[in-house]
Order: sequence, then C-alpha cells, then structure tokens
Amino acid sequence: MIARTVTRKASPQAFRDNQVADNRNYSDMLRRMMDFINDGRGVNCILTPGRYNSAFFEHSYLAEKTGALLAFPGDLVVEGGNVYYLGLYKQKLRVGAIYRRVSDEFLDPLAFNPESLLGVPNLLEAYKAGNVGLINALGNGVADDKGIYYFVPKMVEYYLGEKPLLQNAPTYLPFFKEDFDYIIRNIDRLVIKDVAEAGGYGVMFGKDMSPERLEEVKQLIIREPRRWIAQEVVDFIDLDIIDEQGQPSPRKCDLRAFVVTGSDTRVWPSGLTRFSRDAGSFVVNSSQGGGFKDTWVME
Repeated sequence: MIARTVTRKASPQAFRDNQVADNRNYSDMLRRMMDFINDGRGVNCILTPGRYNSAFFEHSYLAEKTGALLAFPGDLVVEGGNVYYLGLYKQKLRVGAIYRRVSDEFLDPLAFNPESLLGVPNLLEAYKAGNVGLINALGNGVADDKGIYYFVPKMVEYYLGEKPLLQNAPTYLPFFKEDFDYIIRNIDRLVIKDVAEAGGYGVMFGKDMSPERLEEVKQLIIREPRRWIAQEVVDFIDLDIIDEQGQPSPRKCDLRAFVVTGSDTRVWPSGLTRFSRDAGSFVVNSSQGGGFKDTWVME
C-alpha cells in the first residue's frame, strides 16, 4: 500500500497513461470483512504482540486505515463470556471481532501455552460461545505447514471438483516411500525445507552443500521424514531492481496474493512482489533482507 503511494507520487504520468487497477481499497476490503465477522457484537480490534514485533508498523498502519482499535497485550479482558477493550479513564468497550496477529499457541494462556504474556485469558471460551469473532480462525496455521502444500492440488479436486489452474512446484514428501527414495537419490539438486520453519529459514539447496553436509541432511530426513519436504529448483522470474551502485540489476522475484473472505471472497487487485537482495539468490523473504516492489494489475 505504501509502495503504491510512493510510486504514484514519483511517477503520476505512468498511472495516467496506463490502465492500472486502483489498489487503494485494501483497507476497505479488510474493514468490510471485519464488520461481517463482527456481526454487530461490538468494536473491531487488531491484536498486536507489541511494538517490538517486526510487523508492528503493519499492525498499527492497518488499525489506522480500517478504524479498528490497536490492542496490546493487557488491553483485552474476558468478563461474563464477553471480550472487552480497556481504554483510557476506565473505558470498557465490548469487542466483536479480533484480527489477531498473535499465533494460536500464545493466544490464550489458559487454553494453550501457559507462559504466554501475549494472549487474553479465557479468550477461547468467549470464542467457543460465539461472543467474539477471530480473524483468522484458530487452527488456520495448519496451512502454513509446508507438508500441506504437497496436498493442495488434491484438496482443490476433492473440495471443488476442479483441476487447479496453477501447478505446484514439483514437491516430494519423504513420509511416502516413493518420494523418500527419490529425495535420497537426488538430494544434491533439490531444495530441502523444514516444514516447521518460515520466513526463509530452514531452506537448504542441495547444490550449495558439501558432501558431508548432504550426508547430515540425509540422516535428518531418515530420522524425521515428516519434518521435511523437497522440491525441484524452480527458476522463477527475474525483474530489474536498482542496485547499490544505482544500476539496473536482475533479481529473483515472487508474488503473494491477498484474498479476503467475508460475506464473499475477493482478491485484492495488487499484491506483494518480493525480490532477493543478493544476485543469484532464490530467497526473497523480507526477514532474509528481501525487498518489495509496487505491483500493477492492468485493467
């Protein structure tokens, strides 16, 4: 959203001369979805772990743009099965929907991790009673397990009765013997990923590992086959960036789409295009130093 604002200011003529879809409606999409989940039960909140979280700016920015309250740990309490926001001067507001930026295990110390200082005690009970909506729903993180990626084409066919329009990167799950044997034979040219990691961590390229390290990784896969997936190296798109010397230089890029589901499902006419900082690198994650570009969808 900020990249679009900057590029519109830097090059307004480009937007006048080309039919670029207007993407300034994301906050409206998000607010409408939150209102739908809320169903008139109270105010909307964005629950943040706090100012030391790497995405805190995003949390506060979205709260400002959607008109939701930015709730820190300790701002929310559960009383009588309902969730309340504690404001200034003992103000207490009923909460109808929480866009949570806190993982499941830290969300309610009475239901999950008892040592969590980021959650709201008894929140799960209020949720189960239907007195507050959670965005995203508890358990949705299962989709972040890279092992699930293996099954996505099958899920599309099973639930929708359709063939996927976009193909997966060729993926192997060593939990299955046929895939296990293939991985062990071809590990020196595959990408190995730890299913429990995110943000570019736990990604290993066979071509970059020494014979000794390859043998270590093989043993890890043998001991815990459910913990890993392997993929063929996909030579995805290069886009030019301006490098440190001020010159155009190609970098690997990918696109993350944003889909908001409330009363209906809508795809934002933009997205997050990420690029790798280092020439030749396939890792584009921001936590690994990756950058981002404005993304144009043409009308």
